[in-house]
Order: sequence, then structure tokens, then C-alpha cells
Amino acid sequence: MNSLRIIFMGTPEFAVPSLQILIEKGYDVVAVITAPDKPKGRGRKLQTSPVKMVALENKIPVLQPTNLKNPEFIQTLRSYQANLQVVVAFRMLPEIVWNMPELGTFNLHGSKLPYYRGAAPIHWAIINGEKETGVTTFFLKHAIDTGNIILQESEVITPDDTTGSLYERLMIKGSDLVLKTVQLIEQGKHELLVQDLQSDLPKAPKIFKEGCEINWHKSNIEIYNLVRGLNPFPVAWTKINDQTYKIYQVALVASESKEPPGSYHSDGTSFLHFQTGSGAVAVLVLQAPGKKRMAIADFLRGNEI
Repeated sequence: MNSLRIIFMGTPEFAVPSLQILIEKGYDVVAVITAPDKPKGRGRKLQTSPVKMVALENKIPVLQPTNLKNPEFIQTLRSYQANLQVVVAFRMLPEIVWNMPELGTFNLHGSKLPYYRGAAPIHWAIINGEKETGVTTFFLKHAIDTGNIILQESEVITPDDTTGSLYERLMIKGSDLVLKTVQLIEQGKHELLVQDLQSDLPKAPKIFKEGCEINWHKSNIEIYNLVRGLNPFPVAWTKINDQTYKIYQVALVASESKEPPGSYHSDGTSFLHFQTGSGAVAVLVLQAPGKKRMAIADFLRGNEI
């Protein structure tokens, strides 16, 4: 087999360790495909993606197409004569792109497929109270996240994990899996596992703001899992006195209150408890409109509920 010529596709921080480990191990990453720079912040300055920054630091050519089917982009992509493409946290690819290299295109996914196919696998594993998840590499095909599995590794989800803490661990574990996958493909030793495509497996659809509102009629454990599953982004929220508060952390509280779900009480100095459909939760960290994220005691010191 000829030495690998790799095109890497990715955008956010999650993809950075995977690109870095391929560079560090001496693989020939001939180009990087990432999202176009986007204006951000009050000054609306163009912000470079984390993956682009690593590529530029390592003098790797960067392509930032807005249209992945654009003939000019396709022609440029072919000119690199890559025989393998690696995708980590990038958008859906058209067949003309993923079917281009002779050795195929594989993707890193933040779950143990076929569980949690979709855009938010880390979030949904925690929201649903799972005790284990993992990472998977698989070859791309037409239907999203359904291709043949190359490798998988498991990761325990602790009761205190948030999406943020689990994201950090899976980001590193995923980069190691990407390296192992590339090594197996290079050696021609990879074996493939066909995914079970039954429809009743849990999915991981994209999460929108309206889906982050806390439903106080659910049990306190369901709300606890929702809050940590949406921390640090996009963040659970609720209305207090007709204002939207972001809720970053809660704790479970045993309660025999007859108050309706969604009712709350506070001593004004140290705690804020919400009644749920079963039990209660104590809000530990929240963010009021126009203010910084605060521990509940600090918030109550200057604000009334």
C-alpha cells in the first residue's frame, strides 16, 4: 500500500486532538477542510475555527467551502490526491466527497453506535440517564451515522458528569481511536461491523432552545439529568417572575411537599428549591438575565426571589 495522504475535516475544539495526534505521529495531512470564518462578539470580528488554527500553525493548506458540491471545491479536493479522509465534528458530506478517496472516508462519533445517532450524542446520553457511552469510528455512507463500524471504545458516565466533563474525556479518547483506526487502515487490518438499523434505538437529534426549558412535572432525577446534560451548552432554563433564568447545576432533594410542580421557595440567603413531579431540586448555580453565572448563595445575597 502507498503511504497515506489524508484530508482531515472538522471545525470545533472536539476535532483538534484528532488532527494533532495525526500530525504528531507523522501522518501526511495534505489538507484540512473546515467551516468558513464567522463573525462573533460585539465587534463582529471574523473568528477562525480551532481546527483551522492548528492547520495554519502546521502549515497545512486549509479549504473553507460554503458549498460542498461546488465544482471548484470538488476539483481542488481531487487535486490533493488523498487516499483517506478523516471526519471529526463536521457537517454532512455529499457522496461525491465521501466517496472520493480509494480507502474511504471515516467519521468519529461521540457514542457507541448504533445508539445515539445524530447531532448531540453526548448531551442525550446524559439527559437519558445512561451510565455508559463511548466513541465510534465508522465509514460514511448515504444515511447519517449508519455506516459500517471500524472501532469502538466505552466510557463510563458518572452521576456527576455534565456534557462539558464528558465532552473533554471523549474528545481525548476519540483522538486515540482515530489514530488506531488510521493505523489499522494503513496496515489493511481493519474489520467492519455492520450496524443494527432497528428503529427503536435511542437517537440524538439536535437540541434547540425551546427543548431546554425545564418541565417541572417531570421527576427530580429527570430534571437533574436534563440540567447536567445541557451544561455548559445550550443550558437548561426556566421562568422566575416572568424572567428567563439559566440553570447550570441542581442537586436532588427529598420532598413530601404538596405544592404543585414548578413552585419554589427560598430562605433568601442560602437555598432555592423547586418542587418537581416527584421530589424536589435545589438550584446550586444559575444565571439571571443580563448577569453573570453565580452560585445560589452569591445570587441571593444581592437579589430577591
